[in-house]
Amino acid sequence: MTTSFGAVADAAGAPAPAGRYRWVICGLLFASTTICYMDRQIFGLLKPTLDLELGWSETVYGDVIATFSLMYACGYLFGGRLMDRIGVRRGLSLAVAGWSISAALHGLMTTPFGFKFARGALGLTEGGNFPASIKAVREWFPVRERAFATGVFNAGSNIGAIVTPISLPFVVALVGWRAAFLIAGALGLVWVALWLRFYDSPERQRRLSAGELAYIKAGDAGAPQPARVPWLACFAYRGTWAYALGMLLTSPVWWFYLNWVPGYLHQRFGVDMMASIAPLVTIYLVADIGSVVGGWLSSRLIGGGMPALRARMIAMLCMAMCPVPVALVSGMSDMWPAVALIALAAAGHQGLSANLYTIVSDTLPAGAVSSVIGIGGFAAGVAGMFVAMAVGRILDATGGNYMVLFVGAAAAYPLAVLVMALILRRPSSLTPRPPTDRDRS
Repeated sequence: MTTSFGAVADAAGAPAPAGRYRWVICGLLFASTTICYMDRQIFGLLKPTLDLELGWSETVYGDVIATFSLMYACGYLFGGRLMDRIGVRRGLSLAVAGWSISAALHGLMTTPFGFKFARGALGLTEGGNFPASIKAVREWFPVRERAFATGVFNAGSNIGAIVTPISLPFVVALVGWRAAFLIAGALGLVWVALWLRFYDSPERQRRLSAGELAYIKAGDAGAPQPARVPWLACFAYRGTWAYALGMLLTSPVWWFYLNWVPGYLHQRFGVDMMASIAPLVTIYLVADIGSVVGGWLSSRLIGGGMPALRARMIAMLCMAMCPVPVALVSGMSDMWPAVALIALAAAGHQGLSANLYTIVSDTLPAGAVSSVIGIGGFAAGVAGMFVAMAVGRILDATGGNYMVLFVGAAAAYPLAVLVMALILRRPSSLTPRPPTDRDRS
């Protein structure tokens, strides 16, 4: 199966959908992503408190974040393979239960080593969320709706980042920061019960109408897919390389926003936890809009007759321009112009991500989707580990100067789109071959 800008099938001409149960599934994925980012965002919001109460330096904080990134990389890699082996229903429920327990453990820790342990466990288990979610979208949505559905569930990352700064100051004021971690962990366990009740594969879901099932499967008609693709065989697809390098270049920037923007606002503008509610909500609300718009844009282009992969690349190019002005942030003396540029950059990241994830669904067989999502997440997590360690040391060495960090964040996205375009336009040197017995071993 070769891949080029014009070679990916879409669902044009598919029968009209008879039912909307697939959007219930999308809603559950949205909820799991929201909880995932709530559990992750709490740590960044508590940075000034932890620095003060536990006496942490930027380097210590960065090393804790690096531990999360490394284990998140491993969770992505092995979690993606796990989803392809045991399925999304069991796999995602195990992942969410695991990260909920890990989130609660943060409330019991007192030392950097303890937080590294809890943070590492959180990363290892949260790594399963996106491989599972992308695989579920691949199973439950036709080609023309996948980027939009991905943008919708991916918007949960921004809703989590909005809800957390709004609620956390009040929770901390009432019960303390340690109890906040326990409450966050409990939410995930509630979600697991709902997931097990309402999720199954489309072919086995009795709540799904025959008409809607036909609509979901129409885009894959005439394209039989193997049930499982050997791990090494995944590297024969150009989509694997494009996705992995796109993730490697962009995901560490998003984690920089999540983990350091609250500290940046505190250091640069004297914003405390309560005062940070408005700017952080603004940033992630705009990012939420970007996530949906990025997915909508490529879906609209596909609906107009454009080949799917070309539509994804055009949408990603548009969204990659949004983070460029963030290079100017460190020189701004007023908070709200800086917040506006960070919000625009966050929107660009999320809109690009909605299409980046969908490239995997467009260019690989169903049996390889979660594995490839895991491969790309592993690359991003390893890069994120080194970036986190570097950020802490840069800030300690420069007395908290963020200029080089925001300049790097601005450049990452156009570079990522350029690299992906070069890979996906290349002739069929990476055409997949039939798997051998050695691959299956």
